Amino acid sequence: MGRLRRGEHCESDVRTLDESSVIEPPPSPPRIRTNDVRVEVAWFAALCSDDYEFLGVPDGSLRSSFAHCSGIVRRADELGYQNVLMPSGWASGQETLLFSAAMALQTRQLNHLVAVRMGEIHPPMLARHIATLDHLLEGRLTVNIISSDLPGMREASDQRYARAREVIEILKKCWSEPALTHRGAFYHLDLPSTDPAKPYQQNGGPLLYFGGISEPAVQLCAEHCDVYLMWPETEERLAQTMHLVAEKAATFGRTVDFGLRIHVIVRETEEEARRAAQRLLSKLDPSKGAEIKARAQDHQSAGVRRQDALRAHSTDDYIEPHLWSGIGRARSGCASAIVGDPDQVSAKLQRYTAMGIRAFILSGYPHREECELFARHVLPRFSTGKLNELQGRKSRVLPVTPLTTAARV
Repeated sequence: MGRLRRGEHCESDVRTLDESSVIEPPPSPPRIRTNDVRVEVAWFAALCSDDYEFLGVPDGSLRSSFAHCSGIVRRADELGYQNVLMPSGWASGQETLLFSAAMALQTRQLNHLVAVRMGEIHPPMLARHIATLDHLLEGRLTVNIISSDLPGMREASDQRYARAREVIEILKKCWSEPALTHRGAFYHLDLPSTDPAKPYQQNGGPLLYFGGISEPAVQLCAEHCDVYLMWPETEERLAQTMHLVAEKAATFGRTVDFGLRIHVIVRETEEEARRAAQRLLSKLDPSKGAEIKARAQDHQSAGVRRQDALRAHSTDDYIEPHLWSGIGRARSGCASAIVGDPDQVSAKLQRYTAMGIRAFILSGYPHREECELFARHVLPRFSTGKLNELQGRKSRVLPVTPLTTAARV
């Protein structure tokens, strides 16, 4: 699979979509925060030992070293993606906040979506870490809230979500209020000044992305977060979840945006794409696949179980036209890919956009090669934008903060 050379432009012959292939219109959208039809297209930085040529077969050249992962991020920046997800997990690879800081000066326009587990870092210091990183990036920071178990611990879900809620409340107060007083089940805090934690972004600080389909997860996102992330399911299932979350957010007088974390396998023809999907699984040992899935701290989550159930009732692992769930045989979390030629992949993403989805977090194996293929064949077909800019979080002028032009005290 050839690489694009540095400086080589990605071009695409934009063809008219075959409307006869659309059997019925997509489900109707719920009320969302960003009605602008521009979408945020992100790629995935494989920080947690998740890059393969053949799924389940470790390849030393694709290990999650700084050199390898930074190359993926720089390429996504060069190719015009709007964001990049930097995942978090107790696996051999790069720690998210440190990696993002190292990449802050190596990326020019790309936002960073850093995954942070709530409770790993003392909340005021986490607020300060995030604010400092936001200044390094000059407002190019977004945050993926993670409420799963901390490394080495097992907790009831109610306890995890309760702690996550407290941490988010503390972050928001540190970013937007002059002082902090907090009394909760997990933290008792008194800070006379929150100046050390003031971020570059205004109107609430960095956007908070969050995923989870359990009732406590939906409640938490509806109350506090900005972008609700979903894993691949049928369009009908996705629509049901989106309407549920939108209705719950409305009870708090809020709206949220919706994002989809999904893999892609795009080739010049559908036959080539399907062959690439089968090649990806061609050396997978089922026991090794199960072992890899079990490493993830989310492998028993409700979202993973729902995806597994869809695959169990699929035909050749296709749970919907062009939606292939074979990746879930050796991966927890996001387990399905859009498979097809450029028209087919574009049409599927356009259906999701019509449903109200405004952010896509994409990936493919190997990650750098698939990043280049998608940028060549599909990305130029979309009108894109960054959600934090569309929502007015990133100021057009230098914001007044203690790290910019505010008076020193």
